[in-house]
Amino acid sequence: MAGQQFQYDDSGNTFFYFLTSFVGLIVIPATYYLWPRDQNAEQLRLKSLRRVHGRCLWYRLRLMKSQQSIVPTLKKAALLFGWAVFLFLAYKVSKLDREYQEYNPYEVLHLEAGASIAEIKKQYRVLSLKHHPDKGGDEAMFMKLAKAYSALTNEESRNNWEMYGNPDGPRVTSFGIALPAWIVDQKNSMLVLLVYGLAFMVILPVVVGTWWYRSIRYSGDQILINTTQLFMHFMYKTPTMNMKRLGMVLTAAFEFDPRSNKEAIIRPTDNIEVPQLIRELGNINVKKKEPPFCYPYSLKARVLLLAHLARMDVSDNIEEDQRFVVKKCPALLQEIINVGCQLTMMATSRGGLRAPRLTSIENCMKLSQMVVQGLQEAKSPLLQLPHFEEEHLRYCMSKKYKVRTLQDLVSLKDSDRRNMLRFLGEEKYDEVLAVLWSFPYINMETKLQVLDDEDSNNITAGSIVTVTVTLTRKRMSMFEKEEDAPLPAEETNAEEVQGDAKTNKTKVWQNKNKGAKKAAKSKKKKLTKKKPVTQQQAKGDKAKQANGNVAGNDVAAASKAEEDDLSDKGSESDEAEGNKDSPSERDEESDKQSDTEVDEIAGDDEEEWEALQQSIQRRERALLETKSKVTHPVYSLYFPEEKQEWWWLYIADRKEQTLVSMPSHVCTLKDTEEVELKFPAPSKTGNYQYSVILRSDSFMGLDQIKPLKVNDQEDSDGIEESEEDEEDND
Repeated sequence: MAGQQFQYDDSGNTFFYFLTSFVGLIVIPATYYLWPRDQNAEQLRLKSLRRVHGRCLWYRLRLMKSQQSIVPTLKKAALLFGWAVFLFLAYKVSKLDREYQEYNPYEVLHLEAGASIAEIKKQYRVLSLKHHPDKGGDEAMFMKLAKAYSALTNEESRNNWEMYGNPDGPRVTSFGIALPAWIVDQKNSMLVLLVYGLAFMVILPVVVGTWWYRSIRYSGDQILINTTQLFMHFMYKTPTMNMKRLGMVLTAAFEFDPRSNKEAIIRPTDNIEVPQLIRELGNINVKKKEPPFCYPYSLKARVLLLAHLARMDVSDNIEEDQRFVVKKCPALLQEIINVGCQLTMMATSRGGLRAPRLTSIENCMKLSQMVVQGLQEAKSPLLQLPHFEEEHLRYCMSKKYKVRTLQDLVSLKDSDRRNMLRFLGEEKYDEVLAVLWSFPYINMETKLQVLDDEDSNNITAGSIVTVTVTLTRKRMSMFEKEEDAPLPAEETNAEEVQGDAKTNKTKVWQNKNKGAKKAAKSKKKKLTKKKPVTQQQAKGDKAKQANGNVAGNDVAAASKAEEDDLSDKGSESDEAEGNKDSPSERDEESDKQSDTEVDEIAGDDEEEWEALQQSIQRRERALLETKSKVTHPVYSLYFPEEKQEWWWLYIADRKEQTLVSMPSHVCTLKDTEEVELKFPAPSKTGNYQYSVILRSDSFMGLDQIKPLKVNDQEDSDGIEESEEDEEDND
């Protein structure tokens, strides 16, 4: 009867199979993920960026790192060693003898398959005489010959061989364990037990525990949980946060504390160099006793950040620390924005909580631009360009040119631009133009609608409004000043302030021009409606002039009688015209009109259905598609790391200083990107003035604000009709 049998590998053959498979499972994926990419490709990429980014700090650091790094060489050596071990084991396995072969009695008797009984007996007689033990032959071979002869001549043995592959019937199933037998040997039991205990009870728990306790300290964006809680506390405590206070909160992050982050370092020379920088910077609230702003790590980080914004030179001892602080700032500022959005949503949903003001969140975005470009808030955006210094700005801001922004510089004629920048040589001028043309210019188009609704253009109170914003990135060389182009944020802010002042002075119902226009429209409508009556009144006036002694009452009665006669004549003429057409013709015309109306309604429904399906498919593709966050490298002279162009897009009520939609961090804008911003319509009907705002996280002076008008009402058609009726009545 068949059974099962487990046995260890005494010869070590199966262990080689196991070891080869194990090494292959490690080496093959490691080669795919860890093999260094082509260094020539990186060198070519850096070479292509040299003309524009050659002066940037991150470019010079990357170039030095690629030339001095030996990590790719070590990776290649380790992977090649792994492949050598794998190939050696594969060769070893290929040389092992096959232990498990299919039993074939014809091969044992050295016969061809299908030999006759006579040939089998004859061959068995010859081989048995040769291998008989009594005549000095091999006993094991003789037993194999006897078994093969029996399998081919005995009917029962032959049936067993054909059915089970063995003349004796079903065999015991044998399982080989790919471990050497010495592992379970009693002599080595204590050693094996010690190794197992050390591996699974000491090393594995320590590794897993270390990884777990490190991972739970960070959020999904690799920000310390304690830092997020710190930002939450100060954002709630100070809803309106100016730039100075924001810098203090930013540099109080635990990422800069050596007790929480091993990358942060407190050096013995800090006691000498940090006070020297404080004296050069001036008033930076050194005497602030509020924790954690008074802690040494926070003070050092704040001083290094302010020195970076002032473009001050620091010593080699703390230059590396300054680069570490500056590199961490964009991610920390993004975390502050996320915290502000969370507090805003909590205040909106629950009530009773203080939401951060819009200026606090926008200051975070502005500070991110300042950190990347290494500029203070009040500095000119032109200082982002190479070879521009403070003393050169007087050429740009003269009465003749009045160039204050990058857009003004682009819109100048070539001759005027060259004349204004005459302080630059030809090579420097060409470099400035190359950098300027590489700056991004974003074309922003908005579409407001209510998705998943019968009438997508009708915004009712409480409905979810979707603003689809299409962003198209172009080079600054393609920038053209258009009247309908969105203005930069600074200009739009000034215009909005002036507009708010005007609306506060003159109310809607006090607008005389609008009332005069409506009165003129109503008079025109009255004249067109009462045209025949006025002609008859003219005749009556002539009769009145002829008979000047007629009383006023008689004239009024006569005019009324004439109007009645005219109305009767008009009704009779209408009836006569109506009788001209037969009833069948009128029925046909009404049927045609109803058919055309049905076709128009069906066509509109089909268009709306197609648009809805397209929007659903677009959203599904956006969910499934994973876009790369590598867009375009940012030109930044003083940022120590390569930065990609990312943007913030949101809707705000600038008059109330509140967020309407949460900021969307657009990290995949390479050429064209479509972003959906959603917000609930106000609960009260009326007209609302919002703003769609696009801000860069890297460039200063490229922000855009586009006005957005939301007409929140219960039934737009009904309101429009009522307005027309009022005009007619007027």
